[in-house]
Amino acid sequence: MDFFYSLALTVHLLVGAAVIGLVLIQHGKGADMGAAFGSGASGSLFGASGSANFMSRTTGVLATMFFITSLTLSYLATSRPKESGSVMDKLPEQSTPATTTPAPATPPAATTDTSPAKDIPK
Repeated sequence: MDFFYSLALTVHLLVGAAVIGLVLIQHGKGADMGAAFGSGASGSLFGASGSANFMSRTTGVLATMFFITSLTLSYLATSRPKESGSVMDKLPEQSTPATTTPAPATPPAATTDTSPAKDIPK
């Protein structure tokens, strides 16, 4: 199970980096619109942009692979067998010392009040 998780994570990271690289390399659809307003005519300003080229199809395939690996990683992360108990349950048993009854509390010795609060008039 850990092997498949590591494999899916590696493929996911590589596909994600490839998608980022292809998107940054591609020529944007809106880049030709500036040409229509000053230097020449552009066919993609208000009409269809034509058929998809190799890079846009590759980006679509890689994006699909990215979504599939995302779903696979989420499934693998949630389907792992849960360990029962907590970390504290795994600690070895320790013997506890016998408890003794506490000594009875002795009343405090009579002390003289030397605080300045007694000099404040009420």
